[in-house]
Amino acid sequence: MRAHPVFGDSLIAGLLLLFDLGAMVSYSDVVSPPTLFFVGLLLVLPVAFRRKYPVGSSYTILGGGVIQLITHGDLATGLAVRPADFALAVALYTMVAFVGRKPALLYAGWLALGTVVWAVVRVGPVAEAVFLVFLIVVIFGFSWALGEFVGARRAYQRELEQRLKLLETERDQQARIAVGEERSRIARELHDVVAHAVSVMVVQADGAGYAIKSQPELAEAAVRTIAETGRQALTELRRLLGVLRQEDQSGTQWAPQPGAADLADLAENLRAAGLPVRLETSGDLGDLPAGLGLGLYRIVQEALTNTLKHAGTGASAVVRIARAGEHVALEVVDDGFGTPHDLVAVSGGNGLIGMRERAGVLGGTLEAGPNPGGGWRVRAVLPVVPS
Repeated sequence: MRAHPVFGDSLIAGLLLLFDLGAMVSYSDVVSPPTLFFVGLLLVLPVAFRRKYPVGSSYTILGGGVIQLITHGDLATGLAVRPADFALAVALYTMVAFVGRKPALLYAGWLALGTVVWAVVRVGPVAEAVFLVFLIVVIFGFSWALGEFVGARRAYQRELEQRLKLLETERDQQARIAVGEERSRIARELHDVVAHAVSVMVVQADGAGYAIKSQPELAEAAVRTIAETGRQALTELRRLLGVLRQEDQSGTQWAPQPGAADLADLAENLRAAGLPVRLETSGDLGDLPAGLGLGLYRIVQEALTNTLKHAGTGASAVVRIARAGEHVALEVVDDGFGTPHDLVAVSGGNGLIGMRERAGVLGGTLEAGPNPGGGWRVRAVLPVVPS
């Protein structure tokens, strides 16, 4: 019945109509049958739709009561109160429980006014009028109290459902946080395993280099240790990376990280996005360490992304990368005239902070600021082999 409220309300309407049909038949010789039937429909039929259209059905029932007050409903006809009039109490309950207290107070005011007019105009004798008014007030008061109770329960149930949804959301967030913390822990473990294995392999390799001529057996043992340590490290790497893949539900492809060789593709992607980029390189960038190549790529990527966002329409950029000895110099210059990048930096942009942090991790320096000739410039100097 909760899923189909019209069905349950139709049962109530049918019950009222069943009792009211007896009154229609009994008083059809006193009051016009069409009038009895029409008023009965106005009082009973809207009850079937009271929860779907609470305000409309309640005021339709009130309109039927007004027509009854005008056409019949006095002691002379003997039909002062008919069973269908109980729909007025149902309508008051509906207004309190499903609409709200203020609209229900207005509706109750109209009911009180109609009851007083009916008692004065139609009932006549004071004793009968007082008794009927008292009886009606009791019925309406019970309807109001029942509506308040049901409305409070509905409000409590809605609040409880909202809290349950909030708790489910918080639970999901806590689960995601826990997954992130676990991934961080696994990454630390991965770092420890790799760092320990590499340290052992470097020490053994140095020892083998010293002993390979004077003590070949020691060098051979060192080489075996290097091989065994490498196998163990690979086993741990596969195990931990397998855990990370199981935890990662996003379908991420585990592709190699980009490096200096991918800068040309990056420039081409930016050109396709609408930013003319010219890439100028000098020196040998092919044998750069993987970490340095990745750092160069990320700094250039972030700098060009900022240019695309803030330089304005018609801007272009030049990327210059030069390797000289044991250092790599990087410069990204644009000729934009849009939002000043320094305002973006002051407002808390994370891009410049990330570039500085990455340059610092690589042992280099990074400067970013307005270009004297206009636009914005990012310049970084990174060592090939960090100290």
